[in-house]
Amino acid sequence: MSREIETRCLHLEEDEGKNENYGAISYPIYQTATYAHPGVGKSTGYDYTRLQNPTREHLEKVVASLENGTDAFALSTGMAAVSLLMELFHPGDHLIVDSDLYGGSIRLFQNVSEKNGITFSSIDCCKDDVEAYINENTKAVYIETPTNPMMNVTDIKALSKISKKHGLLLIVDNTFLSPYFQNPLTLGADIVLHSGSKYLGGHNDTLAGFLVTDREDISEQLRFLIKTTGAGLAPFDCFLILRGIKTLGIRMDRAQENAVKIADWLNRQKAVTKVIYPGLPEHPGYHIMRKQARGFGAMLTFQVESREFALAVLEKVRMIKFAESLGGVETLLTYPVTQTHADVPPEILAKNGITDSTLRLSVGIENCKDLLEELGQVFAEVEEELHGREKS
Repeated sequence: MSREIETRCLHLEEDEGKNENYGAISYPIYQTATYAHPGVGKSTGYDYTRLQNPTREHLEKVVASLENGTDAFALSTGMAAVSLLMELFHPGDHLIVDSDLYGGSIRLFQNVSEKNGITFSSIDCCKDDVEAYINENTKAVYIETPTNPMMNVTDIKALSKISKKHGLLLIVDNTFLSPYFQNPLTLGADIVLHSGSKYLGGHNDTLAGFLVTDREDISEQLRFLIKTTGAGLAPFDCFLILRGIKTLGIRMDRAQENAVKIADWLNRQKAVTKVIYPGLPEHPGYHIMRKQARGFGAMLTFQVESREFALAVLEKVRMIKFAESLGGVETLLTYPVTQTHADVPPEILAKNGITDSTLRLSVGIENCKDLLEELGQVFAEVEEELHGREKS
């Protein structure tokens, strides 16, 4: 009988009963570049850390277990994971990608992948007719759900049926929900991607990326590519991500609890014109999320009345930090147009509804009373400053 995910964050069942690490509870850091061979043609199973390392291998087994996959690949960053993924494709191949994606992914597709002969159709995968964009050279569909930053939700199982019908790979970036709340492979995806710097690490202290699959043919290709490109995650960073995963469940639960309360508070503010959080019943993806995920996550996006209001909020937050990234224990506020999506063409920003009054909030695990108190004080200060200026 399979153990629950909270337990699998802590215990890799297949390693139980082994004493190869002297009974160490915390998996050791094997900080070595190379390994001695027992003899000619013989190996301990490890030859060179670019190929594999015990700490990295242990982490990959844990992440594969959490995503219900058969193999996982730990890479130096989330973008390293996207870059390795794109090596599965060849000049002339075509991919269908969601139009609302992390800006770094869009930048890679437009400036590197297209240069290498790969073409893309950028569409709204939760609304548009995906089949209408499939060509004879289409190889994959690439989505985030929820998307970054507009929190669009795609029905993974429905999209998987379309992908399988046409022999396409379905790739899902699961960073926003983590394997604790959503498992795309179980819903029919072929490859799951994570920026491990976010919820898996959970402490804003290291970078990592992951690819996970349950297909042996894809696993073989990725294992060859990771040793060839050399982007595997270093042992110490593997240790930090392993440490972070141990508290994944309780962090996600607490952060989500805070996010629900903050979304409700934002909905009641006159300066907020829109709150986009899939845990709100009015969100168009709410019922899909109820069906395919175990939670709604702790990411939310909101629009304020003006660019001036957004900038003033960013200037005045104190405990909440105006910073890049997401998914850590600290609450972070991000301005997509100058940070995560700074290199995205204006027409794509406009298409997705990302404006200069859009703010993205990664809700942390602080006491929610303190978060709401700060937000209330900041909003009051901004309103007084801006509206007072108008009156004068």
